[in-house]
Amino acid sequence: MEKIIAGKIINMTEDGYLIKSSEWTIDVARELAHEEGLLLLPEHFRVIEFLRHLHTSNQNITLRQISKSNVADIKTLYELFPGAPLKKAARIAGIPKPTSCV
Repeated sequence: MEKIIAGKIINMTEDGYLIKSSEWTIDVARELAHEEGLLLLPEHFRVIEFLRHLHTSNQNITLRQISKSNVADIKTLYELFPGAPLKKAARIAGIPKPTSCV
């Protein structure tokens, strides 16, 4: 499906993930976060940048991997991205839904 985000037409999956991570910008991230009821702070961007790095490195993305990296511990991830931290963070980061998410 197509959606206008930050003034751009973005192709998205039915679950709301960007199909092409190359279409991601900080403005797109801010708008996606707003849809989730979040205002992005530097702490959010540390997680987002780490997820984008893992994705471009073709690494498996899990909550445990994030917490082991010292980017944010599990408790902080749930505070930053309440409810479903990995799903929300991945969606806002413009990467595909992690395979560890059901």
